Amino acid sequence: MKKKAGNLPFTAICCIAVLCTVSCRKELCYNHWEHAPSAKALIDAEYEYEWERDYGSGLEDSWRWDTEYDSLRPDMPEGLKVLTYADDGRQDERNVDACGELVPLFEDHQSILLYNNDTEYIVFENSGSFPATMATTRTRTRSTYSETHSDEITVNAPDMLYAHYIESWHGERKIEADTLAITMQPLTYTYYIIWNFTGGLQYAALGRGALSGMAQAVYLTTGTTSEEKATILYDCEIKDNYIEARVMSFGIPGFPDENYQPTKSGDDPYLLNLEVKLKNGKTLSFDHDVSGQVHSQPRGGVIEINGLEIPDDIGQEGSGSFDVEVGGWEDEEDIILPL
Repeated sequence: MKKKAGNLPFTAICCIAVLCTVSCRKELCYNHWEHAPSAKALIDAEYEYEWERDYGSGLEDSWRWDTEYDSLRPDMPEGLKVLTYADDGRQDERNVDACGELVPLFEDHQSILLYNNDTEYIVFENSGSFPATMATTRTRTRSTYSETHSDEITVNAPDMLYAHYIESWHGERKIEADTLAITMQPLTYTYYIIWNFTGGLQYAALGRGALSGMAQAVYLTTGTTSEEKATILYDCEIKDNYIEARVMSFGIPGFPDENYQPTKSGDDPYLLNLEVKLKNGKTLSFDHDVSGQVHSQPRGGVIEINGLEIPDDIGQEGSGSFDVEVGGWEDEEDIILPL
């Protein structure tokens, strides 16, 4: 015969409930680093939403283009990566919310590096060495450009990159968490490039370009760009009477440099290329030396070319005067390759 469970006295039920509550609290306190004595910090991140640094051009105050200045500002990233480097060689890596959250850290002295973890084309190198950690981007080929510029490395434009570093932080074992209020600063900047046409743009179907002489990489701890140069390849958008491109870059090589002069002489030129595919299938190429504009804007800005034209005799050849559907760049498609 099975025994029926009798009704427990109310006092016994209360005791069991109290025991369960105490047990849960004990597990919470001693099995979770968030509530136990440990080295930890609450990261509180804010962002500088800057797309260019002003070195005397005063773009924001004198803006005159159709695109709004603020529309070029970058967005908040999807998340952050937190790298910690202890003095004894230990390392740790965490992914956290873009605004920050509570993270465990090492006890005693350590360095902390933070950057956004949602990049697509950026490659991080030397992440095992705090001072040498750098961001670069992937190589990219374009047959029509590489054939005439075979001595240059061509790359994809980098994604938006924010970073912040703490050279030294002391972790203390305790219940309370410290607060790390940080400002994530941009390490990639935008060049807003405009080609103004006096006529013939109605014949254009596609546009793409290249900007040479830009830095291949940037160091995340100092914000200094590498001395190595690369050519950035990018796509363009055709408007009513101009073509535009928004090109992200690490900036010019070897910058910041306390000896930097806006009009350095003897440097390799910064060259701007524009390829336009017409509706009749023909391709035109426009090349300009933009060294003066880039030197005065080492980290983002506006590059503008005026007075371009597509002649009627070229644009109207074949089916050029009709709205013929044009495919992509066919065998000239870009190929993204790992470094």
